[in-house]
Amino acid sequence: MEEKTYELNKITDYVWEIPAFGRMNVPVRIYADSELLTAIERDNAVQQAMNVAHMPGIVRASLAMPDAHWGYGFPIGGVAAFDAEKGGVISPGGIGFDINCGVRLIRTDLTEQQVRPKIQQLVNELYRQVPCGVGSSKAIRKLTEGELRRVCTEGAAWAVENGFGRPDDLERTEANGALEGADPDALSNRARTRGLPQMGTLGSGNHFIEVDVVSDIFDEAAAEAFRVARGQIAIQIHCGSRGFGHQVCTDYLKTMQAATRRYGIEVPDRQLACAPLGSPEADKYFSAMACAANYAWANRQTIFALVTRAFENVIGGDRDSLGLGQVYDVCHNIAKFEEHDVEGERRTLCVHRKGATRAFPPGHPEVPEAYRDVGQPVLIPGDMGTASYLLVGAHRAMAETWGSTCHGAGRMMSRKGAIRKARGRNIKEELRQLGITVRYEGRTTLAEEMPEAYKDVDAVVSVMHEAGITRKVARLQPIGVVKG
Repeated sequence: MEEKTYELNKITDYVWEIPAFGRMNVPVRIYADSELLTAIERDNAVQQAMNVAHMPGIVRASLAMPDAHWGYGFPIGGVAAFDAEKGGVISPGGIGFDINCGVRLIRTDLTEQQVRPKIQQLVNELYRQVPCGVGSSKAIRKLTEGELRRVCTEGAAWAVENGFGRPDDLERTEANGALEGADPDALSNRARTRGLPQMGTLGSGNHFIEVDVVSDIFDEAAAEAFRVARGQIAIQIHCGSRGFGHQVCTDYLKTMQAATRRYGIEVPDRQLACAPLGSPEADKYFSAMACAANYAWANRQTIFALVTRAFENVIGGDRDSLGLGQVYDVCHNIAKFEEHDVEGERRTLCVHRKGATRAFPPGHPEVPEAYRDVGQPVLIPGDMGTASYLLVGAHRAMAETWGSTCHGAGRMMSRKGAIRKARGRNIKEELRQLGITVRYEGRTTLAEEMPEAYKDVDAVVSVMHEAGITRKVARLQPIGVVKG
């Protein structure tokens, strides 16, 4: 590791700060224990967080979560808020290529004893129902141009209207499954073309459908509100906006490079290209990004219906008799305009969460009414061989992190590094020995996604719990996984 060029101060056992120096406008705050901090410092994530601190209109601090690692422009696991009225900007590098990559958690009335004997059949049926892998398409049908426009503006509601799910699913989805401000006219022809055939598809890489057992309950009151109990089978769906969102990001990186020069904005990394909030370039990008975010919500809503079909085919019964109900759907690659308290003043901020998850506390008006007394569910997927977590937002999140927390375990190895590490091993058999049945599409998927490629999700979650940002509610252990 290179010699440090910055001062790092310990604020608490779980919060560290790099004071602003040079042309940094704000300090960097890192949420980590000492071991995770070493991992974050080992790659370029700290420098990227420092680069973000140089950006115009950034408020309070550039934040890095305990799962932070190197990304495009912003670190993955980075959070930053920009003042919408006092010189703030929007940057595609602060959202990422997989716009609204997110997680949906579904609870069931099933037990491990009911599902474990059929897990291989169930995993095969999930794999059959939901196309996965690079370029996977046509799970339901190719959208028409008119349907794509509606998906872009209506989000998950489009899927429900077309028979994929129920209206109450929307009530348990962040932003009710649709971000305002979407305008399909802001999309390129290439983006529209890529979006037409991929509705209801999982994709590749770290995207998955996972069948889990709730192994531990930490907060009985929150678990009861979320209707989650020990020994219960739960399902996670992790995917995003597919090639559609990737193309939106690709298109607007070119626009933002030109805008950075046009408005005389100086940033230390060209990957932080941005435009002033309220400028034509910023408005147009936000409109296109919202289209991709809404596509992702419609995609996860559609996949939920396909997952339901797989359970019905293998286990028997229907959604009601199986007790399949949505706990929540949360995104972790997005920018949103939100109201926050800044130095005693209520201000509108454009909050960038890249590899970070919203975590609103009890009483917040955007928390579903059914959960408002306990707070927003927060979904943290881990690696496919360990565990995932259900958390709940806490009040300190609003004071310190703009209502944000970590989003997963966070990579420890590059994909190429993981492939090298897995050479000569049978990862599928290793997972089987752990009681986990896996089905996958990509030739190198299991190597790239093997458990050692990720940080310890227990440690990541504990940092945010001990820091008072989120509280642990339940731990989920995988028994069946479908990967792209």
